[in-house]
Amino acid sequence: MNGAKPAQVKAYYRRLLDGLRAVPGAADVSLAVVPVLDGNEWDSWVTVEGYTARSDERPDPHMQYASPRFFSTMKIPILRGRDFSEKDESNAPKVAIVNAKFAKKYFGESNPIGRHIGMGNDPGTKTDIEIVGVAGDTKYEDMRKPVPEEVYAPYAQLEFGLSMNVYLKAQRDPAAIFAPVRAVVRQIDPNVPMYDMRTLIDQVDKSLVTERLMALLSAAFGGLATILAAMGLYGVMAYVVSRRTREIGIRMALGADRGVVVWLVMREVLLLAVAGVAIGLGSSWALTRLVESQLFEVAPSDPLTMAAATFGIAGVAMLAGYLPARRATGIDPTTALRFE
Repeated sequence: MNGAKPAQVKAYYRRLLDGLRAVPGAADVSLAVVPVLDGNEWDSWVTVEGYTARSDERPDPHMQYASPRFFSTMKIPILRGRDFSEKDESNAPKVAIVNAKFAKKYFGESNPIGRHIGMGNDPGTKTDIEIVGVAGDTKYEDMRKPVPEEVYAPYAQLEFGLSMNVYLKAQRDPAAIFAPVRAVVRQIDPNVPMYDMRTLIDQVDKSLVTERLMALLSAAFGGLATILAAMGLYGVMAYVVSRRTREIGIRMALGADRGVVVWLVMREVLLLAVAGVAIGLGSSWALTRLVESQLFEVAPSDPLTMAAATFGIAGVAMLAGYLPARRATGIDPTTALRFE
C-alpha cells in the first residue's frame, strides 16, 4: 500500500480483520506492528506520571502497537483494567496498556490504572496517554532475553500507517487455514504482499535455532568425549589391575576368597573414581558462568545432569576395574604366579 494515507491504511486493516474473522476455523484475529520473537525491537523514551527518573536514567520500554483482541488472540492475560476496544480511535483519548514488569517498576504496589505516561522524556513532555490495563509479562525479541518493560498502544492511534503482522488463533490444523487466509487477503486487495506465514510454534523454533544448533553440536562432541574418556579409563584401569595379577595369584594360593580379592581391587578403583569425579565436579562448578551463557532455561548446575554424569563415570570406572579383576581371580593360582 505504498503512497496510501494513514486513514486508508487503517481502513484496509479493518476490512482485513473482518474478512479473516469470517474464515472457517478462525477463533480470533488481531494485528500487531512488531512481530513477536523475531529479533525486532521498538523502544521509546517515555515520561511516567509521578515518577522521578534519576539523572542517568531514561525510561525506555519496548513498544507494541496492536489491535483490539490482540491479548486474547495471543493468550496474554489482562491482569487489571481492560483490553483495547474499537472506540480507541485516532480522535479518541490516547490510551495504553503496560505489562506487569512496567507497572511494578514505575508504580510499585499502587494501581496504575488511570495513571498517565507521555512519549518522550524532555522537560515538559505531556503525559496525555492514560493507562487502561495491565497485561501479563511476555518475551519480546527472542526466548533468551529477559522480559522487558513493555507499553502497548492501539494501532488505530498511530499518526502514520505501518505494515502489520496478522495473528490468527485457529480452531483446527493451522496448515489447513493458510489457503483461506491467502484468499481473503487477495480478495480485499491483491496488490498487498503477504509473506512469512508460519505458526507460533515455528516462530519459537526459529528464535531458538542458534541454541538448538549449539545444543546438537555440544551433545555430539560431549558424546564423543564421553566415549573416548570411557575407553581411556577402561584401558588404564584394566592395565592397573593386570599388573596386580601376580599379587592376586599369591592371595588366591594362600586361600583368599575370590570376592575378597575382587573387593581389594575395586576399593582402589573406587578411590580413583571418587577422586576423578571430585575434580570433574569442581571444574564444572568453576565454569558455570561460561556454561550458563550458552544455555536456554537450563541451570548450569542442574542436579539431574550432575548426578547422571557422576554415576556414568563411576559406572565406567567400576566396570573397568571389575572385569579384569574378576578375570584375574578366575585364573589358576599357579598360572597367576607365573604371570609377568
